[in-house]
Amino acid sequence: MNRITLFALCLLCLSGCAPSQSYIAKIQKIRDAQLPKVEKQMAQAHFELGAPLYLRIFKQENVLEAWIRDPNTGVYNLFKSYPICSFSGYLGPKLREGDKQSPEGFYEITEDSLWPGSQHHLAMNIGFPNEYDAQHGRTGSYLMIHGGCKSDGCYAMTNKSIEEIYVLTEQALLRGSPSVPVHIFPFRMTHQNMTAYMNTPWTPFWLNLKQGYDLFERNYTPPTVRVRGGRYVFMDYYYTNASAEAENTKPRS
Repeated sequence: MNRITLFALCLLCLSGCAPSQSYIAKIQKIRDAQLPKVEKQMAQAHFELGAPLYLRIFKQENVLEAWIRDPNTGVYNLFKSYPICSFSGYLGPKLREGDKQSPEGFYEITEDSLWPGSQHHLAMNIGFPNEYDAQHGRTGSYLMIHGGCKSDGCYAMTNKSIEEIYVLTEQALLRGSPSVPVHIFPFRMTHQNMTAYMNTPWTPFWLNLKQGYDLFERNYTPPTVRVRGGRYVFMDYYYTNASAEAENTKPRS
C-alpha cells in the first residue's frame, strides 16, 4: 500500500468512515490494470513514468491535456489529450459556492488532493479557492477532476480517462514532484480568440490568465505562479535561471 492510499484511508478513519476491503481492492485493481498500459504508452512516446506532469484544461474545446517533462531538455511535451465529458456553467470563473460554475485559473494537485474513494469513481481536488480566489471573495469547495461524466461545478471525465490521469498524477507525486500544476483556461488564448472575447466582463481576468498561458507557449515549461495585489504574477523558469546564472558568473571585485 503506497503512502497516498494510506493517507486517504487515514482521512476516512478520522471522518468515522472505516475503509472497506472492497475499496482497497478497487484502487489496487485500477493500478494493476492501468500502470502497465500507461507505462508502455509512455515508453513508446519516449516518456518516463513518474516524470513531472502538467495538466492544462480548455473549456471551449472540452479538453484536458497531459504534458510530461523531458529529463534531458527540461521542457514539457504533450503526452495525451483527453476529452472532458462535461463541466458546469459557461466561459468565465467560478464566483461562489453553489453557482454551478467550473473554475478558471492556476491550481495544483498534491498528495492529499487525491480521492481514490470518491463516489465519482476517482477524483483529484484542484484546490479551489486558491489565494487569488480568496482575495476576490470567491467561494466553493471540493472542486475536482473526477470520473462519472457528470459535473456539478467540476471537470468530469470518463472513468477510463480519469483512471489514466489519476495514475499519471499519482506516479508523478510518488516519485518526487511536490505538486502537479493544473492551469484552466476558457479557450486557447490566441490573438484571434482574445479579439473575439475582448468586450466581456471577464476580459481583464482573461488578459491576466493569458500572461501565464503565453509563458508556457514560449518555452513549454509551466511558469511559477504567485498572487500579488489581487493579480496572478508569473516567474519565467528560463528567464529566472538565466538571470541567476549571469549573476553568478559576474567578475567579483
